[in-house]
Amino acid sequence: MDDRLSKKFYRIRDVSEMLGVNQSTLRFWEREFSELKPSRNPGGIRLYTPKDIELLRLISFLLKEKGLKIEAAKDYIRKNKHDVDRRMHTIEKLKAIRSRLNDVLVALDGRQKK
Repeated sequence: MDDRLSKKFYRIRDVSEMLGVNQSTLRFWEREFSELKPSRNPGGIRLYTPKDIELLRLISFLLKEKGLKIEAAKDYIRKNKHDVDRRMHTIEKLKAIRSRLNDVLVALDGRQKK
């Protein structure tokens, strides 16, 4: 699970910002993916756990990165959840490494121009 997820619950607005996905999309995914069941506070506001957020990241990865349709993503989660989790985390780590390397290149380029 993501180390940055330190709170017990997150509101839909926070999750939307974290994932870069509209709140309406999160609500749609909640209807489409039966595994996703955020709780609600007495005022009816959705409260997502870190586990829910990880599932949302997985759904986002399947739909946006892999380009799967909703039904294919549902099937993929049912059959290969562990494998998809592992691949998604590996890709996220590789993207973070790429970003760090780009930062180092920019810093080195700046030093060479002086």
